[in-house]
Amino acid sequence: MTLLTHLLACAFGTGSWVAINGLWVELPLLVTVLPEQWDLPSYITIIIQMANVGPLFVTLMHHFRPGVLKEVAVIYVVVSVGVVACLLLAFLWNYTSVISGRLHSTAFLVLTFFLALVDCTSSVTFLPFMMQLQPQYLTTFFIGEGLSGLIPALIALGQGSGISSCVNVTKVVNITTDSETVETTISVVENRYLPANFSTFFFFLLMTVMMLTCLLAFFFLTRQPKVWELSQQQLFPSSIILSSFDQMPSEGAGSQLSRACPCPKDGRGDFLPQKVSSSLAKLSIYLLIAWVSALTNGVLPSVQSYSCLPYGNAAYHLAATLSSMANPLACIVAMVLPGRSLALLGTLTMAGMGFGAYNMAIAVMSPCPLLQHSQWGDAIIVLSWVLFTGTLSYVKVMAGVILRSRSRSALMWYGAAEQLGSLLGALLMFPLVNVYDFFKSADYCSLQCPA
Repeated sequence: MTLLTHLLACAFGTGSWVAINGLWVELPLLVTVLPEQWDLPSYITIIIQMANVGPLFVTLMHHFRPGVLKEVAVIYVVVSVGVVACLLLAFLWNYTSVISGRLHSTAFLVLTFFLALVDCTSSVTFLPFMMQLQPQYLTTFFIGEGLSGLIPALIALGQGSGISSCVNVTKVVNITTDSETVETTISVVENRYLPANFSTFFFFLLMTVMMLTCLLAFFFLTRQPKVWELSQQQLFPSSIILSSFDQMPSEGAGSQLSRACPCPKDGRGDFLPQKVSSSLAKLSIYLLIAWVSALTNGVLPSVQSYSCLPYGNAAYHLAATLSSMANPLACIVAMVLPGRSLALLGTLTMAGMGFGAYNMAIAVMSPCPLLQHSQWGDAIIVLSWVLFTGTLSYVKVMAGVILRSRSRSALMWYGAAEQLGSLLGALLMFPLVNVYDFFKSADYCSLQCPA
């Protein structure tokens, strides 16, 4: 029963962000086909944040009409919408139409909104639902959430999407003078994309299968009677300060009080001052979640194409897929080596910000960044994206584990803080990318950059 529940919780977690993660890892192929090209990541980012109407509605309903909105029913609805949207995307992803005189991938952008609506709403429904299961299943859920990035990344690696090479091509051109037209040949370098191992249609069908798996896993999870053992003895009273998070949730509340007072310790064994209240600690964690989410879900994804494509499509492909793999690996590290100290999480956040700053600096330098046409440049930009995603993913997972020991509503507000930070990050970047053209693109093979 326990193993089955772990498997179901993991499969349920994979449906939380698999659709949007699938779009991100497929971007190296999509930017070569859809009319938005290098600007496509910023469109996806802002659409994802527009979909925050879903979690906003759920959060307001929980606050003003508690008990009216049934989480199980909401989860069934949003996951079903995800299944249908993924299936439609497989058939309509390349449908375009003219809007305001410009060609846009209308069907892709509209269906992306519905997929984002599913995934954003999962932030405030999936985690509170997991509170109804025993605490050990939450880490398994986070591993599944990480797999929602890993599995599409592995599929994209097998697909070989967006890989290109520079080819010398001889062209015949006509040169017209005052007296005659002369036909001549010139040699130019063009970017030729290699055919993918399987089509985008098949890729989105696989995403549909994963969403169906999530729906079935949720169906069977709700029918596991032995795991519905939510008791107040497994949760911490709201008056206990942050250091009590380091105790195991399976212990009774009475033992938590006796261990936490009067001189609680943090994860390193250091005594914390009594004036550190749980309210201040929770506020710090929510602010940390919002900031990290702004970077990982709003600011940096908007410019990933500008950060990676100057090094070639292979670098972009590897950065997109391997950074998605870093998320589940961070979840596994969090399970094996948990660190609940706010000092540790703050240090890791600063490290992640350093990698993010490098990625942003390279995007600003586009299309002529440092170490271009160098294997060192390719390796550093890919590694920087992987470490950026991995460190900040670890921070978010541990923040969720900490809040899991607080209350059911704490995880709902975790999701709300995550979506708010993502929204602010996207709103900041969209005008910079699409209105003011702050970032510049160019064809990799025809770049003329100073040595």
